[in-house]
Amino acid sequence: MSVTAAQGFEAAGVAAGLKASGELDVAVVVNRGPLRAAAAVFTSNRAKANPILWSQQAIRDGVADVVVLNSGGANCFTGAFGFQTTHLTAERAATALGVAAGDVLVCSTGLIGTGDETFRQGVLRGVDAAVERLSVDGGADAAHAIMTTDSVPKQATVSRDGWTIGGMAKGAGMLAPGLATMLVVITTDARLSSTELDRALRQSTRVSFDRLDSDGCMSTNDQVTLLASGASGIVPDPQEFADALTALCRDLALQLQADAEGASHSIAIEVVGAASEYDAVTVGRSVARNNLFKAAIFGNDPNWGRVLAAIGTTDATFDPYDVDVTMNGVRVCTGGGPDRPREEVDLTPRETHLLIDLRSGAHEATIWTNDLTHDYVHENSAYAS
Repeated sequence: MSVTAAQGFEAAGVAAGLKASGELDVAVVVNRGPLRAAAAVFTSNRAKANPILWSQQAIRDGVADVVVLNSGGANCFTGAFGFQTTHLTAERAATALGVAAGDVLVCSTGLIGTGDETFRQGVLRGVDAAVERLSVDGGADAAHAIMTTDSVPKQATVSRDGWTIGGMAKGAGMLAPGLATMLVVITTDARLSSTELDRALRQSTRVSFDRLDSDGCMSTNDQVTLLASGASGIVPDPQEFADALTALCRDLALQLQADAEGASHSIAIEVVGAASEYDAVTVGRSVARNNLFKAAIFGNDPNWGRVLAAIGTTDATFDPYDVDVTMNGVRVCTGGGPDRPREEVDLTPRETHLLIDLRSGAHEATIWTNDLTHDYVHENSAYAS
């Protein structure tokens, strides 16, 4: 029930023929109120899909009643026809539910550069069918309907003193900041204003989805939406809510990491002793995007020299000859030189922990990534076939 765990929400997922497999491919999530507060964050990629362009305008007033999502097509770089398709999607949902089209957010995921009348009619048909099946038990089907290369749906809930947050996510590839390639819908029955939701969402995504850098590739369709129904009647402390939201977002982000395309290792790169949070993030990201390091982890090779080579390319404040590197609990480098024998490092478990101590300050950050595998290359070489 993840996305419908909070009071005041209904959802559905249906098969509209957008996927050749016949699997679920259109989802609708509805906020029944009494509040209609909303916030959203979007990809920072300059190349944005039509649903992003629409939703960025629709969310400006901080109000949303409905989120319509489809897999089976990104509706990106499809020109005026594609934007009209998004507009028609919002209008179809608005008419069926008795709301304004400007209060309908639209999300799409799938192959870029494809979209025709068959796709359009499939989405519209899916909206009609999903609206008919809306229920408080529809969260699981909605989570399945937004999957593309995902092997499992991603769902999470967090409950506090009388109020709840629920969420669903999709994403398995193109996982890099600018949110990772993902669609996320989060709901809560807490009573909060759109301004409070926006502040909490940005605080949470900054240390969760924006720290997920699986393959360094940024999507055109990323969107994280937060809806509040206020149905619990409870007004939480804003920071308590933000902390709970952060916990849920991190849960979903780690589920995305665990399902990354073709990965055999889930790697947490923890950077400590940094002069600033910016430095910690920059150093961690430099390792997460280093293909030599990622290939070494795939081969169970604790090649810590590749870590130092990667962080040396950054503008972070530290002395590269005074850095410690620990891999799965074994400090293999200290003060920029060898420490314990690399043979002591066991990299066979999927969960891999890399600790980098810059010895330059008190700030820290963790970046989550994956290794570079044959399966990842194969899957992405055949994505459009």
